[in-house]
Amino acid sequence: MRIITGIARGVKLDTLPTDDVRPTTEMAKEGIFSAIQFDLDSRRVLDLFAGSGQLGLEAISRGAERAVFVDESQASVDIVKRNAQKTKLFSQCKIVRMDYTDYLKKASETFHFIFVDPPYHKKLLPEVVKKIMKYNVLAEDGLIILEGEDAEIDISDICEEYGIEIKKRYKYGKTYVHTVGRK
Repeated sequence: MRIITGIARGVKLDTLPTDDVRPTTEMAKEGIFSAIQFDLDSRRVLDLFAGSGQLGLEAISRGAERAVFVDESQASVDIVKRNAQKTKLFSQCKIVRMDYTDYLKKASETFHFIFVDPPYHKKLLPEVVKKIMKYNVLAEDGLIILEGEDAEIDISDICEEYGIEIKKRYKYGKTYVHTVGRK
């Protein structure tokens, strides 16, 4: 796993040696960033369920102003710190060990891009989208980027309640990516 392009291009990232963490494939990551690459400059990024931090670090490498990485696992937090130092992007990173709900409740800023890649078996995507909107963490022109194993996610009630919609769906191998934003 590596940073694909930008100022940290080619830097190899460390990952957790466990079956619980499933890093975003290079194909999916390339697809995600191809879709948003022209909108990253000077934007704030939130990487929920950060794992190795590869999505937030890729965003900074491509021009995002900074990223906040949230994960409840100390091992993940340690890996994100190590990867942020390896890429020399540490000064643009805030790394938080906390449950995602607790972080969203306490967040004092909004984000233009929110990457959500929870453990697939927990089926958390609808719940996370609802909490992002409930706690007003998405910037007015922001996008939530959801990664999971399901072709469809049922967030119609959340979309109606908060005035958001699924903008696009992508498939990369066995991975589905949904982008969600305001109508």
